[in-house]
Amino acid sequence: MFRRVLAGLVLLSAATAVALMAGPSPKPAPQAALAPAAIAVSTVPARVRDVPVLLLGIGAVEAFQTVQIRSRVDGTLDKVNFADGQLVKKGDVLAIIDPRLYRAALDSAKAKLAQDKAQLESDEKDLNRSLQLSTQRFASQQTVDQLTAKVGIGRALVQADEAAIRTAETNLSYTTITATFDGRIGISAVHVGNIVRASDQTFIAELKQVDPISVVFTLPEAKLPLIREAQKAGPVSVIALDHDAKRPLAKGKLTVIDNKVDQTTGTIRLKATFDNRNDALWPGQYASVLVEAGMLNNAVTVPAAAVQRGPNGLYVWVATPKGSAQMAAVEIGPSHEGETVVAKGVTEGDVVIVSNHYRLRQDIQIEPKAKPMAANDAAGRT
Repeated sequence: MFRRVLAGLVLLSAATAVALMAGPSPKPAPQAALAPAAIAVSTVPARVRDVPVLLLGIGAVEAFQTVQIRSRVDGTLDKVNFADGQLVKKGDVLAIIDPRLYRAALDSAKAKLAQDKAQLESDEKDLNRSLQLSTQRFASQQTVDQLTAKVGIGRALVQADEAAIRTAETNLSYTTITATFDGRIGISAVHVGNIVRASDQTFIAELKQVDPISVVFTLPEAKLPLIREAQKAGPVSVIALDHDAKRPLAKGKLTVIDNKVDQTTGTIRLKATFDNRNDALWPGQYASVLVEAGMLNNAVTVPAAAVQRGPNGLYVWVATPKGSAQMAAVEIGPSHEGETVVAKGVTEGDVVIVSNHYRLRQDIQIEPKAKPMAANDAAGRT
């Protein structure tokens, strides 16, 4: 037993000695670090083009003119010559109030005038006779004075009768209500057979002139100098769009700039007038308005998608000739047809990145791929 243990110890000692003589085992060589893969991006070169300055405002359509059809005399509504929503012409008879009482009043005034004229003529003859007799002392001065006064009263009565006739004629004319301009009638509030009065708060109907038609809208007060400058070059063109500012409805001209700025909102009201033969614009509807406030000639533009906003302001990523991405701070101008004017930070020919922005960082390697331009972009259409 002792011999077996002794033999084991001898073998263990020998193995340990061999291991110590061999030394520590070598570590495996580290592998070389892999370079990060280049980021695939789409690029578009900045280009120079003429860009219209378009200002977008929000407003509402208003009739060019509006009039409430009311009776200016009291009476029964005898006739209505329009249907709700009908287009009417200037001078069309819209409604008739029972005219009989007003025609009778006119006849009475005319009869009173005839009576007073006859009396005046008689008094004037009496006065002339008295004047002749007074020269021969056959008529007293008192008689002459009385007849002179009577003639003066008669002449005043005739003038009053003539005024009464004009009043009666006017009241009679008020029984026939006519359209004061071409337009569209609204929904009638009073129907045939009703008693109408000049003092009524309810009107018979409302007439609106819808061709031409207006849109009243607002713009920031900071845009006022730009608009005033554009007016110096001639009439300012505007385009009416639907409330989503996507579909053009009509083309017109800017006609009015309000005489004050709303200090509460910092905006100014403007009015544009449009041809509306196709009824594209309807009074009361909301509309967006594009104001063509001039043209930026030879402006540097980039796709709007290239412009990013960071904590320090606006910037774009530029693809360098060495295949890396560089951040460039920019100042921008107006946008048009998907392109944004760059006033500072990018020059013509600089290649901007329009995709994968979230993966980019300064000097990172990129794999640029030119993005094809749309047909209108390739032609340079504005």
